[in-house]
Amino acid sequence: MIYKTLNNNVKMPQLGFGVYQTPIDETKRAVLDAIEVGYRSFDTAQAYGNEAGVGEAIKESVLPREEFFITTKIWISNAGYEKAKASIEESLQKLQTDYIDLLLIHQPFGDYYGTYRAMEGAYKAGKVRAIGVSNFSPDRFIDLQHFVEIKPAVNQIETHVFQQQKETKKYLEKYKCQIESWGPFAEGRNDFFNTPLLKEIGEKYGKSVAQVALRFLIQSDVVVIPKSARKERMQENFNVFDFELTEEEMKGIEGLDQASSLFHDHQDPETAERYMSLLD
Repeated sequence: MIYKTLNNNVKMPQLGFGVYQTPIDETKRAVLDAIEVGYRSFDTAQAYGNEAGVGEAIKESVLPREEFFITTKIWISNAGYEKAKASIEESLQKLQTDYIDLLLIHQPFGDYYGTYRAMEGAYKAGKVRAIGVSNFSPDRFIDLQHFVEIKPAVNQIETHVFQQQKETKKYLEKYKCQIESWGPFAEGRNDFFNTPLLKEIGEKYGKSVAQVALRFLIQSDVVVIPKSARKERMQENFNVFDFELTEEEMKGIEGLDQASSLFHDHQDPETAERYMSLLD
């Protein structure tokens, strides 16, 4: 495994395992399978409803807690200082751990300044090793990081070969914030798994489209958290450190970038209204 050193010197595995949309009753089994494959970094969220499954699997494993890197995220219904503070304690209980390795604000809506203050408090109390954000566009990220005491260590955003976040990445690098990808396979959109260039490169190395896509992101200094319920896919996604893309291949894949979301634009008013409706 290779690691990225965050802005507070905490080391984060560059390849992890995500449990977004993993059914609650399947999460424990999926995480235990992933641990057996070799994953040590696990990404969950309050909104996923499966933090407890992640915690149960890690507790059941024979490995010590410090072998793992656990990420969770505060949902917008828990935004604001008091609600966020209480939700952090609840997440710790569900995860059955004394500390969270990385805690993120899930969405850039609601009182996320209050949420961030609660996260800073948890960080100072030793309950969190690193804090950051998710889905923050450069303008909101710059505004937030300018006014907080503990600078965001990570911004987890939609990142894949069709949305490479080149502009966002420039600003995150400027402010020493690690970019992390959600949706590294674009959730199959744009006929992702049949992308001709990725298939051609994969045939050269004896690798799948998914493995080429992950390797591209890893060589682009992006943290990735692919998900799968199938153990053979977990293994496939994990085996991306035994080959390296050439400069020419990297440039070719960079040309696939469409520089726009395949899901939803957080700066779009309709998207903001949809998230605000969750608070009504």
